[in-house]
Amino acid sequence: MHAELAFSAADLALVRFTVSPMWEVGTSYRLLASGAAHPVHQPWIQQVRPRVTAAGLDRGLLAELVPRAGYVADFLNPAPAGPAPTLAQELAGIRATPPSRVHQDLERLRGEQGSPGPRLRALQASPPAQLERLAEEIETYWELALAPYWARIRAVLDADVFHRARQVAEHGTGRLLNELHPSASWDDNALRIARRRRTLSRQGAGDGLLLIPSAFTGPHLLTRLMPPEPPQLAYPARGIGALWESRPAPAANALAAVLGRSRTRLLTELDSPASTTELARRTGLSPAGVSQYLTALRDAGLVSAHRAGRSVLYARTSVAEAVLAAPRP
Repeated sequence: MHAELAFSAADLALVRFTVSPMWEVGTSYRLLASGAAHPVHQPWIQQVRPRVTAAGLDRGLLAELVPRAGYVADFLNPAPAGPAPTLAQELAGIRATPPSRVHQDLERLRGEQGSPGPRLRALQASPPAQLERLAEEIETYWELALAPYWARIRAVLDADVFHRARQVAEHGTGRLLNELHPSASWDDNALRIARRRRTLSRQGAGDGLLLIPSAFTGPHLLTRLMPPEPPQLAYPARGIGALWESRPAPAANALAAVLGRSRTRLLTELDSPASTTELARRTGLSPAGVSQYLTALRDAGLVSAHRAGRSVLYARTSVAEAVLAAPRP
């Protein structure tokens, strides 16, 4: 089955990109919930799944709203207001979902998944209170599963947007849409998507198109249609295959002359997020010394801290990634 989305000149003028934290929340949560191994994301899964399980997030509202297959409630992906909304902005959109929209999405979810669980029944009965609870659950999931890795994920998504924007500048929007995904093709002012069960038409969608690169969609295109908002099309970003590959240690002598050898060592060890205890074990530094150095690095904007149960995970920021990747003379 094929789906077709027609474009007027005005629709083409409203094609834009956005990087959405909530799209990464939903798609990454589904990957974790599947219980399957993954050829690309397995290093991330091995680190994150135990944290998510320990926090009970495999038994909450997300577990019922994001089933392992099939429809995901549309209100989880509010229309982004700009090219890079924050998680807080998207959660504000979720909290503001009208009860009628919640009921509509839950009705469709019940049609596909069968009788709802207790948490969805509570959401059906009291949307405002349960949406607040859902937002808190998403914030916890974000801190455990995505925030410590966001600098690395965001770099891949931004690089994809840069590549696609240059493609538009050099060859036009038609080339962009025709090369976005193997199942997508552009012809005669319409975007066609092959092997799609859900209808996709301009009559059932708003104007324009939001293109959303994602690290966790898997091989498929995912859509969200909620008129009068523009349709959203999430697609696998370029460069995902190298997302979790270990990076070669940089030549650290010049950086150590500025930061000191211990701080530089900690930065290089944070190729994956780690706790103070883990970093002390890896480096041979005392836990107190590691804590002191991490505080200094955090104050300098090179490290971020993320609560994971009773411990805190430290991760490199995008600033630190840029510093470590800079060529040495």
